[in-house]
Parts: sequence; C-alpha cells; structure tokens
Amino acid sequence: MKTEFRRARKPDEIRSLEIFDRKAFHRYPGDWFSRTDWEAFDAWWLIVDDRKIGCCAFEYRSGTLHIASTGILPGFQGHGLGDLMKCWQIAFARQNGFKRIVTNSRKSNKPMIALNKKFGFKVIRTEPGYYQGPPEASVVMALQI
Repeated sequence: MKTEFRRARKPDEIRSLEIFDRKAFHRYPGDWFSRTDWEAFDAWWLIVDDRKIGCCAFEYRSGTLHIASTGILPGFQGHGLGDLMKCWQIAFARQNGFKRIVTNSRKSNKPMIALNKKFGFKVIRTEPGYYQGPPEASVVMALQI
C-alpha cells in the first residue's frame, strides 16, 4: 500500500474537498464546510494507492495547530488509516514549530476521541451546542508538544 500526504491545491481542488467532506461526514450535513471555509483552511489529502481517501484541515493560531477536520472515507475506516493520519498531524505540528495541537470532536464520536487519547490528547473542556445538524456538544482536546 503506497501512502502519501499532499497539500490540497487551491482553488483547483476546493470542489473536491467539498465533495469529500459530504462523503466522509454524510450523517452530519451541519458539519460540512463551505467553499469559503475550505479556502481559509490549509487542507491536506491522505492518498492511498493514488486515491484520495482521507483529508484534514488546519488553522494556525499563535503557536497552536488547530485541527478543524479529520476524515477518512467510510469504506476505508477501521484499517489503521486514522492512526496514520494522527501520527502525520503530530509530526507536521512538530516540524512546523507548533507547541500545541487542539481539536474538536462530536461528543458521540467515541472512535475519534479514543484515537486522540491514544496519541496523548487530553480533554480540556466540552462546548455545548457547538455542532449543528444535529445539535451536539463538542469535546475539545489538546496535546502539548
């Protein structure tokens, strides 16, 4: 299996990012990012055997890498690709001089919360009503690097 991480080319791949978002988060239309959101994020593809099967989006805030989104297409989940992406995200943060990583997950997204904990992230707070469609609290987690 050949894997690579590649920065999304903007504006050329904005539409592909929107389509990916809808496939990866099909159960949560309120979580889909708009074109404007994708233009603002630093987006990266996880490419496996020449197929875009994962994506993550970053925001940079004064020494903190904020992971705005991490997604793996449903047919590829459960095969360790989330672990691969999380390792890469942490390495990316270290290589780029970030001191902290922060991410949000739906409270019901137990697999993502467990994955973050596995890599040393700690729950710092919950934010009621953070997510819409359907409404749900966010679990905010951070990792000091």
